Amino acid sequence: MKSRLVNEASGQRTFVVVLDPGEEAFATLTAFAIDQGVDSASLTAIGAFERAIVGWFDPNAKTYRKIPIDEQCEVLSAIGDVALGDDGKPSLHVHTVLGLSDGTTRGGHLLEAMVRPTLEVTLVEAPGHLRRSRRPELGVALIDLDG
Repeated sequence: MKSRLVNEASGQRTFVVVLDPGEEAFATLTAFAIDQGVDSASLTAIGAFERAIVGWFDPNAKTYRKIPIDEQCEVLSAIGDVALGDDGKPSLHVHTVLGLSDGTTRGGHLLEAMVRPTLEVTLVEAPGHLRRSRRPELGVALIDLDG
């Protein structure tokens, strides 16, 4: 992974992060956020994965149903955010749409993905702080604007 701070103004930093082949996208971006002390940000990304797992949230089961994609796929869109989790560490929430070789798509919550050949991410830090709190009644952690 390589990264560059491309802008910093009024408490807001903008990073471009480029992941290398073989890196696991979710873990690498989480480590980057921890390393840089990013606790509130939005992100967008494009690139490709050699395989991925996305999830569809099942509100009745209060868990993600895993959707494996075991083939090369294009990251047509990836959008998400970073907020502090209940553990005080940056927590990523990323949704993605992946294009397959036949032109169909799969999408959902990004759970894990192996980069091939690259993932190009723009991460824009917000000057404030966001907190993501676990909501047991829903089974997920959501941004808490009251906390």
